[in-house]
Amino acid sequence: MKKLVVSMAVLLGSLTTFASTTITEKQVNTQEIAIQEEYTEVAVDALPDAVKSAVATAMPGAVIEKAYINENQEYKLEVKAGEQTATVYTDADGTIMQK
Repeated sequence: MKKLVVSMAVLLGSLTTFASTTITEKQVNTQEIAIQEEYTEVAVDALPDAVKSAVATAMPGAVIEKAYINENQEYKLEVKAGEQTATVYTDADGTIMQK
């Protein structure tokens, strides 16, 4: 009888430790903010020589198809080299930027 009582106490004690263990999940909310810059189209002929030579140096044989400028005097250029097209960003001095 004593063994039965001790067995039941051990059994119930082990069940309560499992019952008290809870796993909670935390939900993490993230937000992505996209900042869209305003560019206005400019003629390719109106580009500074530094911008034209930077593209010619970085991408030999590439042709600037369209050019855009923003209020910070940064240029967005649509460039085509063979069958491939790319968008290149430069500043007024011709320094190519990553965006």
